Amino acid sequence: MKSERHQKILELIREKDICTQEELAKELVSAGFCVTQATVSRDIRELRLFKTGGDGEKQKYAVSPNGAVQKSDKFLRVLKEGFVSMDMAQNILVIKTVSGMAMAVAAALDSMDWNEIVGCIAGDDTIMCAVRTVEDTYRIMDKIKRIIHR
Repeated sequence: MKSERHQKILELIREKDICTQEELAKELVSAGFCVTQATVSRDIRELRLFKTGGDGEKQKYAVSPNGAVQKSDKFLRVLKEGFVSMDMAQNILVIKTVSGMAMAVAAALDSMDWNEIVGCIAGDDTIMCAVRTVEDTYRIMDKIKRIIHR
């Protein structure tokens, strides 16, 4: 749901002059999303949106040209550096990490917004990912292998 909302936000600010969080929340509600001002504020921060305009021009939200790339690069680096191994038990993916890195690697996985992953629980060096189906578990393992071996 979050990734769909983020995509809708990006679409809205490309198509319309959205000047305030309240306007953005109103547009999202019109599009069928249930949001609060706090949710919109958090989404703006996560998407690294900023206000643009000047010289008498109305300020409106815009997408940072490199914010998303920097964020994803950071998370890919954390995943690569913290990853040790992984194994599956049906639709549960268990990932072993360097000691103390499980929470950071789980946050990296969460940031990828992979629809196949329902959620992650992290300890010190182990992550349990609830995956939608056994087939999705294989897909996620392939995605992780591609990232690790880049």
